[in-house]
Amino acid sequence: MHADIVFTGGTIRTGVADAPVHDALAVVGGRISALGAAALAACGPLTTVVDLAGGALLPAFGDSHVHPVMGGLGLHGVPVRDRGSAEDIVEAVRRWAEEHPDAEWISGDGFDPWLAPDGRFDARWLDAAVPDRPVVLRTMDHHTAWVNSEALRRVGYTADTPDPVGGEILRRDGSTEPLGTLREFGALSPVLALVPAASREAQVAALREAAAGFAAAGVTWVQDAWVEPQHADVWITAATTRPGLPVRADLAFILEPDGWRERIARFAADRDRVESAAPGLLTARSVKFFADGVIESGTAALLEPYTDCPHSHGIANWSPQELAEAVTAVDALGFRPHIHAIGDGGVRTALDVIETAARTNGPRDRRPVIAHAQLIHPADLPRFAELGVVASLQPLWAQWDSLMTELTLPRIGPERGGRQYQIAALLASGARVAFGSDWPVTAYEPLRGIATAVTRQTPDGTPEGGWLPEERIDIETALTAYSAGCAHQAFEEKEWGVLRPGMRADLVHLAADPVETAPATLTGLPVLGTWLAGRRTHEAGASGHVPAGRR
Repeated sequence: MHADIVFTGGTIRTGVADAPVHDALAVVGGRISALGAAALAACGPLTTVVDLAGGALLPAFGDSHVHPVMGGLGLHGVPVRDRGSAEDIVEAVRRWAEEHPDAEWISGDGFDPWLAPDGRFDARWLDAAVPDRPVVLRTMDHHTAWVNSEALRRVGYTADTPDPVGGEILRRDGSTEPLGTLREFGALSPVLALVPAASREAQVAALREAAAGFAAAGVTWVQDAWVEPQHADVWITAATTRPGLPVRADLAFILEPDGWRERIARFAADRDRVESAAPGLLTARSVKFFADGVIESGTAALLEPYTDCPHSHGIANWSPQELAEAVTAVDALGFRPHIHAIGDGGVRTALDVIETAARTNGPRDRRPVIAHAQLIHPADLPRFAELGVVASLQPLWAQWDSLMTELTLPRIGPERGGRQYQIAALLASGARVAFGSDWPVTAYEPLRGIATAVTRQTPDGTPEGGWLPEERIDIETALTAYSAGCAHQAFEEKEWGVLRPGMRADLVHLAADPVETAPATLTGLPVLGTWLAGRRTHEAGASGHVPAGRR
């Protein structure tokens, strides 16, 4: 049988450990049919021949934890990302407000939380630019918001308002008056609920814009790690109407403590509706939980108190007993728990509740996910492998950047600071690792994360030799975490993630072989093409690229 497509003229890396490289690959009916000489022999008069031009063909990338709708919508608010100071952000807000006089609310996402001392942003700074309309800006991690006085007034936060459950309203020094900085969803959600929701059409367009960017980065599968009820229909519409989507996705329904028993009642029906609407493209087999917050805002749950705040262990978003009940309940429905856990206290709680669910519901192949796992107590590290937990890690975070030096390390001190983002240690323990971006928190391009995982350096090469160099990994391992690691998380390791006959032709064409490329230059390695089951979804120069974030 003649092939539909034959790739030749470069290096074919299969993604299989210790496997030889090949010089050709053939595709028939969206699946790989042959490698090497057999692939070349499959050329026929109607075969499309793709010249790799000396580059490399590899398994396409996945993203184990990302927020496509949220990120796509965030591209169109106030452009606060990558601003160099709080003053720059205020000026951006001023300009945007002048250009959009009819906008009821003014919002933006992605500013750096270290741009104010101790991450304390003042409402009065924004009042100077926009005093008469509410302004809400979220930090890059989305766990903190900076609001103006009008937004505080609209939500009803006053000097007499107590901190809500699962959140913190920062106060002015020496008083109980709200400062203008809100931490964690207990404090953020009441404000965000007042912001007019984007229309269905706008959400679909945002998703498509984000998905085009993923394809341009070589990504063909994503884990949407925060799906509100309306987002399922956004995904269905984008997937089933022209031009469709260039990526597959698994949807993780968000479950929060308030009223969780009532909400899970609809999850099974929503799962069936999603999967019947777009079979082979969409699944909805995960449920998202937040065990804690983030270290930078002092809300990640720690086993020992914060160094700079000895009375605080952070914020646990659930009580351990309630989280165990909820995780056990969704596990019994056949869903995979996907738990955000940053601090070592949050990670321990996540491991404990996963263990409880397995003990209660009996043995099966679960592949529960703990996302981020920034700080793990040494006693808990082997439990990932023991419990079959997939560690969804964001390698781009593992660097000595301003977030680390200005906020993270002062809050946890040198001992805990020296055991962050233990990628190599988790892999050595036998744990399954899948890489992701958490975009729009940070850039979604896998090559950027791979470069950081291999070097543990910032883009300018700091520090020499890498930060916590014992946690560096080699390039092949990093590539695997972004491909086969994600396929394992998706329960689709028999379908994609490596290149062998019978597998889906989910492929990425890079301008050079990444294994033979200097690690520091991987970030700039062009992605020349991406294929989803043999269908080209990206061709260099033929599609736009969504602007990336940074950490």
